[in-house]
Parts: sequence; structure tokens; C-alpha cells
Amino acid sequence: MKTHTLNVGLVGYGLAGRVFHAPLIQAADGMELVAVVTTDADKVHADLPEVEVLPKAATLFERRDIDLVVIATPNDTHFSLSKAALAAGKHVVVDKPFAVTLSEARLLRTQAESVERSLSVFHNRRWDGDFLTLKALLEEERLGRVVSLESRFDRFRPTVVDRWREKPRPGGGIWYDLGPHLLDQAIQLFGMPRAVLLELDTQRDGAEVDDDFLCLLEYDGRRVSLKASALVADPTPRFRVHGTRGSYVTFGQDPQEARLKETLAVTPEMGMGAEPGRLTLMADDGEAPEVQPHPTLPGDYPAFYAGMAEMLLQGGPPPVPLEGAMQVMELLEASLDSYRQARWVRLKEGNSVLRQRLHRR
Repeated sequence: MKTHTLNVGLVGYGLAGRVFHAPLIQAADGMELVAVVTTDADKVHADLPEVEVLPKAATLFERRDIDLVVIATPNDTHFSLSKAALAAGKHVVVDKPFAVTLSEARLLRTQAESVERSLSVFHNRRWDGDFLTLKALLEEERLGRVVSLESRFDRFRPTVVDRWREKPRPGGGIWYDLGPHLLDQAIQLFGMPRAVLLELDTQRDGAEVDDDFLCLLEYDGRRVSLKASALVADPTPRFRVHGTRGSYVTFGQDPQEARLKETLAVTPEMGMGAEPGRLTLMADDGEAPEVQPHPTLPGDYPAFYAGMAEMLLQGGPPPVPLEGAMQVMELLEASLDSYRQARWVRLKEGNSVLRQRLHRR
């Protein structure tokens, strides 16, 4: 069992690396961010003057003092960089999505097992405050038997900016950006669905990749709707859940991302202060349902790297087990099959995709 501090190397210092990973790594007990790989050394020096900057990932992987490598680069580089880091004997955290294809994810899983190194995916929105609140309500069965969930992640970004996510390259577009978040949350709540249907659209002037999606997940007795768009100016519910005893609705986004962008640091109040949700429950006397505000639990993004440190230093459980990340990849790929073929795609036991048609309802 290790007792020393884990030396961490971060590959990539764009939005993901600078806003999410670097601050959370620095806040984790038992971890020290010692090197960043980027071509923009000035940005790192301005934010993290004590951290070494390296121009190439290979140089980082060769260093014997590095225990954990974090991959926070464009999606189509996740596979090659993770593969090289594992081959160098490093534990690896890769930003979502795990990879661009399910086959790449499977190869990485096999490699991690063969070299006996930890491999985890940064599904940070498991620790959004509104999601933690919803999860607690379902565990307590406050809503009764849940029959539908609508999960939306809408933003108003009418102008197409010059960045890799807006380019027609593998892993670009809103589906690979926000789809993994919403799919992972659905799996955490309800497990794998029995079928999936995906619609993608490109709506903004000048857009080259999808900027709107609607994904339907079918369960026995339950329908889950996942939606995201770059052209929604009027606020929509983040979650809308209906059950046999009542409903739960939330608005607004978890505040942690905005606060990390502002401070580049973890603060005690970072996950607090989200607006309450609205809980409508059947009255005890069977009369009209009672509507009341329901407080939102604090979000906790630091839990991911705290969990990684505990796992690697003390032998605790992984914060995101690899099997869950594989299920997200399974659904990402099955959904794209659905979109390309304009039909429902059914998933059989064991999560392998059967290419059989389901009738629209």
C-alpha cells in the first residue's frame, strides 16, 4: 500500500485541463500537480508558476517520478495518449468521453488490465448538486415509481467559435460533448436501457457539426429523454421527473463550473447555493398534491480526485468504476447507430447491440 504523495502530470491546458482538472488535482489530499503538457506555457506560468511545463506528452510519460497522468485533450487524441501513458506504466485519468469509439475503449481497458494500472474516466457530473438531490429522492422513493425523466442541458451560444469541438473531426459536436454527461447520469439512476433512439441536428448559422440532440432511452415502464441544444435562450428545466407519488423539477445549472472558471480554485462554497427544486407530492390525506421548494444538495466535484487518491494510496474503490465508463461508450455508439439508420436500436443482455428494428410508438 502506497503512502507517498502521488505526482500527477496533466496533458492539455484548455478549458478542461485549466478549469476542471488542475484545480481539483491541487485540492486533493495526497496529490501534487508537478507538470503540465501544453504548447501555451505562458498560460500555465501565469496560473501555476510552481508547475513545470513540458512541450510533449512523451517527455512526461518517460518520467519515472510521475504516478498518474491526466488526459484533458481533444476527444480524438484520448485513445493514443491513454495508450502511450499506460504503456509507460502510469495510472491514467481521461476526460470524458472515454474514447471516440467503443472498440478504442475496449482496447484501453484490456491494456490497463494487462499492465495492472488504474484507468478511470472523469464523469464529474455525477457530483452535480441537482443530480445528487435527484438521486437521493429516488433512493428514498419519494416520487414513488418513476415513469419518466427529462434531462436537458441547454445553452444559448448562437455564434460558432473557432475551436476543435466545432470542427468536423472525430469526437466533435454537442453529442460527444454533453451526451456522455447525460447518458452517464441516466445509467447511474436506472441502469442500462433496453433500447435507444437518437436524433442529431445542426441548427446555427455556419455550424459544421451537430449542435442539438434528442436521445430517448427506453426502459420497462419508463421513458427517459435526454436533450441538449446551443440555441435555447429561454431557461428550460434541467430535470423534470414524474412518478406515481409526485414530480420533481429543477432549473439552472450546477454552479461549480462557473465558480471554477472564475477562481481556478476549489473553495468551500463552490458547490453550494444552487436554486432549490420544486417538489410536488401526493398529500397524505389523498387530496390535492402539495407543492414545495426542495433544497438542492451541495455539489462535490472534488470527490473525484479525492476518490482517486484514496484508491491509489489506500486501496479504496474507484470513484468511477471502468465498467460504468464502458456502458457510456456502449450507449454513445448504439445511439449513433440509431441516428445513422433512423431507427430504434435495441440493446440485449450483456450490453451488446442488436441491430433490429423497433416500431416507433
